[in-house]
Amino acid sequence: MKLKILFTLILIVSLFYQCDVNQNSITGIDQPTGQNNIAYYWAKVALDATARDTERFAPRPTITSRYLGLIFTAVFDAWTVYNPQATPVYFSYKSKHSPSLRAKEIAISYAAYHTLKEYYYSDSLYFDEKMLALGLDPKLISTDPNSPAGIGYQAAREVINARIGDGANQYGEASVAQTPYGDYTNYMPVNPPETNNDINRWQPKYFISATGESYAPSCLTPYWQHVKPISLTAADQFRSPPPPYYGSDQLREEVAEVVALQASLTTAQKGLVEFMRDGPQSVQQAGHWLVFAQEVSKRDQHNLDEDVKMYFLNQITAMDAFIASWDTKMFYDYARPYALVHQYYQGKKINGWKGYDQGWGSLQGEQWRPYSPDQFLCPPFPSYVSGHSTVSGACAEALKLFKGDDTFEHRVSFMAGSYTEPEAEWQEIELYFPTFTEAAEMAGISRVLGGYHIQADNIEGLILGRKVAHQAYDFYKKHLGE
Repeated sequence: MKLKILFTLILIVSLFYQCDVNQNSITGIDQPTGQNNIAYYWAKVALDATARDTERFAPRPTITSRYLGLIFTAVFDAWTVYNPQATPVYFSYKSKHSPSLRAKEIAISYAAYHTLKEYYYSDSLYFDEKMLALGLDPKLISTDPNSPAGIGYQAAREVINARIGDGANQYGEASVAQTPYGDYTNYMPVNPPETNNDINRWQPKYFISATGESYAPSCLTPYWQHVKPISLTAADQFRSPPPPYYGSDQLREEVAEVVALQASLTTAQKGLVEFMRDGPQSVQQAGHWLVFAQEVSKRDQHNLDEDVKMYFLNQITAMDAFIASWDTKMFYDYARPYALVHQYYQGKKINGWKGYDQGWGSLQGEQWRPYSPDQFLCPPFPSYVSGHSTVSGACAEALKLFKGDDTFEHRVSFMAGSYTEPEAEWQEIELYFPTFTEAAEMAGISRVLGGYHIQADNIEGLILGRKVAHQAYDFYKKHLGE
């Protein structure tokens, strides 16, 4: 009888403990860390939404970097209500609340949910499901500043409202381009796809669609340098110096390097090119570094506070890096190796990749192409500086500053050739990123190996990105009150 009573008491205590845990966190875990914390949860939802956006609208890395930057700004702003020293970026609410884990989870969930619905509007039902999975009501629109749901909603609305008219033309508000994300600068390339009038300037190239149609994509968001940054004082704050121009020894040597590197790609190098380029359901460069940040969270078992801060820094850095990169890109309007190789090697035999199911071999210089499928032969915008290098240099430096350590030690299994070649050519490899800095440098050199950039694009992009990171880190520390 006594034993039965003891078991009953243990059961009651256990049930009370479980109830208390559930009250402490909406996850049902007492102290959720790593992939169990709610900030990680919403970062994963944002990555899924980015991949879906790519499938619907094709790659548009500038646009999705802004989405991610603003989503995590709203999450950060909602979180600052529960931190005595922190100040929001856009949220006008000044009162501070007790730092209850559950309250923070609910507030940042509503902030993430409402910004996700605004920017990735095609996936509203998916975001509803993600809220319901947490036991939260997606239909709740609270403006009560004393409730976590109201704090999250208002933080999201103030970020969204503050960024209307920020230069992105998200709503087609520009008078000369009234379609969402329409170009209001009337950019026209100097070189049409058929004729190269100025070898130093960007030339659009023909892609071949999945249905076999030939088309030349227009320049992606040629006005992005006019988008208001988060942490930079201006898009041109760190504008890169001029690239090497046609006729210089530097350009001749760097174009020759691209041809030589691409002609002898190893299996590991092919895999690196593809991994950094991304294939179907790409999360773009900002998303790539959000994935890397999540690996850090899992490695170090971050709690919610640590992840909120890291994702905020990570993604405002990526957003501003794209703006800075586009400032340099559009200022110089510089040629890509695709056109430069054709110019330097016209009428000459060189070795290179001949295309899907054709492999490597001898070809005419004017037939040279990047190691990329017909559907996406080359990024449709000017070359200098490399966006991959700029964003990777920026995000790697930001993670290093955040952690106070450059160590990454991340490994990824990848099937080399799977985004570019027939299945018979695929080979499994392991990519190893020992430090954040080396991960950024691997991302940068992958663009040279693949034939998308010369070294000047890469090196100056890394330099630019690191400057952006230090500016973003100072901004971040200021908003933490440190």
